[in-house]
Amino acid sequence: MPGVLYQKEREVLEYIAQFQSRNGFSPTLKEISAATGHKSNATVHQIISKLVDKGYVQKVDGNNRILKILDNSVMTTYGKSQPSVELPLMGYIAAGKPLEPHSDPNATFEVSANLVSGKKTAYVLQVKGESLIEDGILDGDFVVVEKDREFHNGDVIVAIVDENLATLKKFYRESDGKVVLRPANSTMQPIYPTQLTVQGRVVGLVRKFI
Repeated sequence: MPGVLYQKEREVLEYIAQFQSRNGFSPTLKEISAATGHKSNATVHQIISKLVDKGYVQKVDGNNRILKILDNSVMTTYGKSQPSVELPLMGYIAAGKPLEPHSDPNATFEVSANLVSGKKTAYVLQVKGESLIEDGILDGDFVVVEKDREFHNGDVIVAIVDENLATLKKFYRESDGKVVLRPANSTMQPIYPTQLTVQGRVVGLVRKFI
């Protein structure tokens, strides 16, 4: 049985559960600190360590930013149920390769309704690769994409470059008007496409724990 929770631990656990229920992945230390009134990320880190020790949460794959709540009753108690919608699961996206369609053309993926505007066509792709890991988008994650014609610097987009190669990158337009697609991975180089077709803008992310 999990250990006894103190008030500050309960507040952090409740926020993590509610955030995961809304978004499908864990909040950052900064987000937890702001939501629970702690000025120091280190304090929140200590509280999370106590929640791990007491058996309420588990760190996944050695990444402190990925937390799995172990007790289903916690999600039932603290996680607010959200309306959901089913979107087409279109396939897989991996940097520098053609979009790979899903084996089932009728496949769908259920997401929280608050992830999409409802005003634009939306679909889901599964991420392959690590081009955006420093922004918390990991290999195996599912991104929710809306077809959109307006893009701003820093938006994460699904783009087709050089005729048929697909990529998931951050969109920027430089002062001379040139478009650059930047990864969020310090080991990778930006792309200056000669041909660019934008398939949509990422508006949400869902992470499944196995």
